[in-house]
Amino acid sequence: MKTVAITTLGCKTNQLDSALMEESLRHGEFRIIDFSDQADVYIINTCTVTHKSDFQSRQLIRRAKRQNPNAKVIVAGCYAQVSPDEVARIEGVDYVIGNTGKFDIARILNAKKEDEKMRSYEDENLNPSTSQPLNLSNVKVITTDVFKEKEVKGFKVSTFSGHTRAFLKIQEGCHAFCSYCIVPYARGGSRSVKPADVMDSLKMLVDEGYKEVVLTGIHLGYYGEELNPATDLLSLARAIDKEFPKLRVRISSLEPTEITDEFIEFLSTSSAVCNHLHIPLQSGDDNILKAMNRRYTTSFFASVIEKVVSKVADVGTGVDVIVGFPGEGEGEFLNTYNLLKRLPVSYLHVFPYSKRKGTPAALFLNHVHPETIKKRCELLRELSEEKKREFMGRFVGKEVSALIEGKRDKGSGLIKATTRNNLQLQVLGDTGMRNHEINVVVADHEGRVVFKSPPVPL
Repeated sequence: MKTVAITTLGCKTNQLDSALMEESLRHGEFRIIDFSDQADVYIINTCTVTHKSDFQSRQLIRRAKRQNPNAKVIVAGCYAQVSPDEVARIEGVDYVIGNTGKFDIARILNAKKEDEKMRSYEDENLNPSTSQPLNLSNVKVITTDVFKEKEVKGFKVSTFSGHTRAFLKIQEGCHAFCSYCIVPYARGGSRSVKPADVMDSLKMLVDEGYKEVVLTGIHLGYYGEELNPATDLLSLARAIDKEFPKLRVRISSLEPTEITDEFIEFLSTSSAVCNHLHIPLQSGDDNILKAMNRRYTTSFFASVIEKVVSKVADVGTGVDVIVGFPGEGEGEFLNTYNLLKRLPVSYLHVFPYSKRKGTPAALFLNHVHPETIKKRCELLRELSEEKKREFMGRFVGKEVSALIEGKRDKGSGLIKATTRNNLQLQVLGDTGMRNHEINVVVADHEGRVVFKSPPVPL
């Protein structure tokens, strides 16, 4: 039985894709081992949102070859999809497989034993730029035109190794085409999983013992618009709330324009859907937002945050922000900083702008110096820490319900736990408490807790 090691870069959707690859490989009679071990096959499931993620992918390829020079190295995912020729020229790569083909890796590896089957597979998966499978220095490159994809492939996974929470992909792709973003070219247009299939998958995960499921997608707000009959995320959320009232369901990310009054009202009373929203801002300057092709203003964003916080009890709100977009001067950055400082948000995800070939923003003038971007990122990350402590401080001395994850915090050695509103807690206990939701009292601003009563499952 051949051994396979998988590592994943990027978003929750990529993590889910890796879990599906792992499951299909197990069924294909491969044994999955840790990426740090010596494997027969290494798979790097890549991200390509930033130059850093591309660099990390190249590092992992070299690391795999150092661990076993005779191993086969497969580079899959978004970097492979967007830049297959570039990836194929990296020393040590044996296969480059795009975002559709990665769900057939077990079949590809097994087909290699029979050349006719391999050729048959290649005939079905032609690279759209050349109309034939590429072969650069014996590297097999298999990609498809993702914009021709009409269904979500790879969403039904029954188990997630090492994870307490399960992920369920209900939507794939995006057609917003923000000027800085390469993702539509890596993932294709929006398509959705049918509501009945979502409910079946949730039942399977509940039967497997998962107490929390994260609904993921590339642009969740597009959910259901192309289905027949058309539907939307709110309708799906209401159905989930009715069918699985005791399950913790977390929505990974929503655009501010998609958080309607009706959705906020639902969230304020929902039993299943967590009181936690992650909302991308990207810039707190209206001119930069317009250049980004974002479809809202800073005043609209602020009104959404304030409305959510006022109407949804104890809600946690995370915000994405991009630093150093072309044309961002000191004034534009201060607009972003000051907006986020005054808004009642819980934490920030800070990203340095990364020039992506093929996007409109790559051709813009007035690119910001990397050192300036670095300093501005540091300021926003410091603000994020302030926001986290301030949010945590609201719960010090209060009882909260937390799901024990089982992993230990590297700094304190305590076990990690997460509340419905995304407080990141640290619990004194043993790993036998894993996957139990228990009542604890927040002891300090660091998220350490004490037990109000013996730690028994709710």
